[in-house]
Amino acid sequence: MDQGDSRQRTALHIPAPQDAAPHNDSLRQAVVMAGAVLGLAGAFIGSGAAGGTPMPEVSGGALAADATLIAPGGPAFAIWTPIYAGLMAYAVWQLLPKQRTDARQRRLGYPLALSLLLNAAWILSVQFDLLALSVPIIAALLVVLVWVLRIMRETRPKNRVELGLVDVTMGLYLGWVCVATAANVAAVLVAAGFTGFGVSPDIWGVAVIVVAGLVGVGLAIYDRGRFAPSIALCWGLGWVASARLTGDLVSTPTAITAILAGVAVFAVTAVARLHARTGAAAAPRGSGVAA
Repeated sequence: MDQGDSRQRTALHIPAPQDAAPHNDSLRQAVVMAGAVLGLAGAFIGSGAAGGTPMPEVSGGALAADATLIAPGGPAFAIWTPIYAGLMAYAVWQLLPKQRTDARQRRLGYPLALSLLLNAAWILSVQFDLLALSVPIIAALLVVLVWVLRIMRETRPKNRVELGLVDVTMGLYLGWVCVATAANVAAVLVAAGFTGFGVSPDIWGVAVIVVAGLVGVGLAIYDRGRFAPSIALCWGLGWVASARLTGDLVSTPTAITAILAGVAVFAVTAVARLHARTGAAAAPRGSGVAA
């Protein structure tokens, strides 16, 4: 009966059910590539290179380095160079035939593409002075990147190329967005005239940095010491400290807290990594590359 059914499908030119998978995989690959192109286009607009307003100047300077106590110094944004380079390289790499039916890429593809679209949407929101809209967008981006982290935690890269293009790139992306979310929320509140209920700005600055540090510690413990998110988060905290010590908006308590938070995040990450490796060494050897 199976042979007859097969002959009948051939005669009627009806594809077998499994033939649908390559089509869906090709669509996923195309969506990821399109998302990467849109993300890169958004980056050019946000830099001012394609006619857009440079980020420090949007919304009357609400995102400038001296706009709030949580704003990182300008050089911090250089981290977007390796992030965008990694995302574009991944978009090209995942087009290769070997990645088309890869189980890990099937899980990562659409969430990763969604993160790129949300990033482009965030850039457009601030470019059009829709600063309040940027908060739910960047919050959604953070949720999606945590989703990506969960997938990376549950799966393993096949080799070091995938480790670099996927795990390192997305880890840097997540770590930076953690800092950017805190800075974004602070910028929106200040632009809206929030006065802190009479509480000192320094206290608010310290409190927000502590929350960002706790998020970094939580990620390090959850993901067993993945260094990429911690490096990006520490990078952002370091530039927050620099801006508060040397910029126009000085806050020594915020700067010191940012430094201590960065040290704590890195230390917890190192301990979690060591613990994970010790546990892996005691367990039966598996396959794949540790992220």
